[in-house]
Amino acid sequence: MSLCLEVAVDSPSGFKAAIAGGAHRIELCAALSVGGLTPSPGLMRLAAETATPVRAMIRPRIGGFVYTPTEYDVMRRDIDAVREAGLAGIVIGANRLTGELDEDLLRRLADHAQGLEIALHRAIDLTPDPLAALETAIELRFNTILTSGRAPKAIDGLETLTALNRQAADRIEIMPGGGINADNAQRLVETTGVTWLHASCSEPLPVIDKADVSLGFITPDARDTSHTAVLRLTQVLGDLSRLSKPEAHTI
Repeated sequence: MSLCLEVAVDSPSGFKAAIAGGAHRIELCAALSVGGLTPSPGLMRLAAETATPVRAMIRPRIGGFVYTPTEYDVMRRDIDAVREAGLAGIVIGANRLTGELDEDLLRRLADHAQGLEIALHRAIDLTPDPLAALETAIELRFNTILTSGRAPKAIDGLETLTALNRQAADRIEIMPGGGINADNAQRLVETTGVTWLHASCSEPLPVIDKADVSLGFITPDARDTSHTAVLRLTQVLGDLSRLSKPEAHTI
C-alpha cells in the first residue's frame, strides 16, 4: 500500500518547503489561518512550474460556504484562472442554509471545471449526514473528499472517517485533514484505512520587526510551512508503506 501526503500551502516559501520535503500533492491557498482562500494568479503560475500535482482552493471569502450568485461568478472566474495557469485541479465546497451540500451550485462549478481534478473540501464536515454527502460527491464525479470526520481535528473524527472510507469503497478518495502530524499519522492510517493524508505541516513564523505586529502587517500567531515537518510526515508514511508490503520470498 502506497501512502501519500497532500500539503496545504499559502506562500511561495511554503510551496518550496512542501516540495523539498517530498509532498506528493499540493493544495494551493491564500490565508490558511482562516481555512484557505483562493490563491493569487502569480502563486498559481509559480506552482505550475513543478511536476508535483497542484490543486487550488476556490473560496472567495472567509466564513461559511453558502454562496450568492455574485460569489458563484467569482468562483467560476477563479476556476478559469486555475485552468489558464495549468494546475491539476481545484478544491471547492458549498452548503445550503440547512447544512446539506448545495448540489446545484456544486454541479455548475464541476461542469465549469471539466477536465480538472476536483476535491470537495471540509464543507462536508458541516453536513448533517456526511455519508449522504459522500454519495452526492461521487454522483458529481469528484475525485477526493477532504474531511476531519466532522471533528475539529481528524484524530477525533476516526469513527466517521472510517465509515466514510468504508462506504467510499474505492469510488472516491477519502483524505483526512485537520491537525495531522508525524505523531498521529500512523493511528489515522491504521484505523481508517485511508491512503492519503492532508496537513499544513506549519510552524510559527519568527517576528523580525515588532512594528509589523503593531501595525497589523502580521499576526503574532502567523505560521508557514515547515520543510522539517513535511519531511518527518512523508518519512512516517514511507515507513508505513514499506511495512504494509508483503515480503518477497525466494525459491
